[in-house]
Amino acid sequence: MTLVISDLHLCEERPDLTALFEHFMQEIAPQSNELYVLGDLYESWIGDDDDSTFVESTIALFKAYSDSGKKLYFQHGNRDFLLGDTFADKTGGELLPEVHPIQLGDKQAIMMHGDSLCWDDKEYMQFREMVRSEQWQQQLLSQPLEVRRGIAADLRGKSREAQENKASAITDVHPQAVEEVLKDHKAQVLIHGHTHRPDFHDIEVEGKHCQRIVLSDWGEKGHYLTIEGDSVAEHYFTI
Repeated sequence: MTLVISDLHLCEERPDLTALFEHFMQEIAPQSNELYVLGDLYESWIGDDDDSTFVESTIALFKAYSDSGKKLYFQHGNRDFLLGDTFADKTGGELLPEVHPIQLGDKQAIMMHGDSLCWDDKEYMQFREMVRSEQWQQQLLSQPLEVRRGIAADLRGKSREAQENKASAITDVHPQAVEEVLKDHKAQVLIHGHTHRPDFHDIEVEGKHCQRIVLSDWGEKGHYLTIEGDSVAEHYFTI
């Protein structure tokens, strides 16, 4: 069985989310063979050299999972795009590209975080292009940890303010973006997070039935998908 999660937004300021995550990794994840994390695992990620107790404790839970012989995969989100090879090594996981193909029975599926599909949010798309550039990332990572923590807090605040002032449709995926990525990868199913709007959407692409499956963010409840063969099911849990 495969598990898929996204948009946990873990941070020291939300011990409730950390408790949900601990429960998931200790009680639910061991039932699976592999786990995919589709971005925004953390509310922010300031670099793989972050040695805080909070970060180390979350890494240890992933390491216990991979040490048991299970496969672990991560995609970058818009909050934790600085996750790097050192993080992957510490967790025993693998960093995936922005679009990752998987097989669902006889169907081709792809997994994404989903932020690159929000074409109408032009302000964010410009910001995304800037922060994904190697030059910008190198410049940020050259700063001391405490400076990076301050920059991350400032960016989080600006992001929250910007989201509050945007129409709901602007922050959702663009239908054409969804169609294009499905066509480009010859896929019939798209699984993504980012929008915090969980649902199973039936869509038509070039006359063919396709599906877009959206993961929820975590709050009072945790949310995950199970994949077995060609079957995808969603689950919520509390502690």
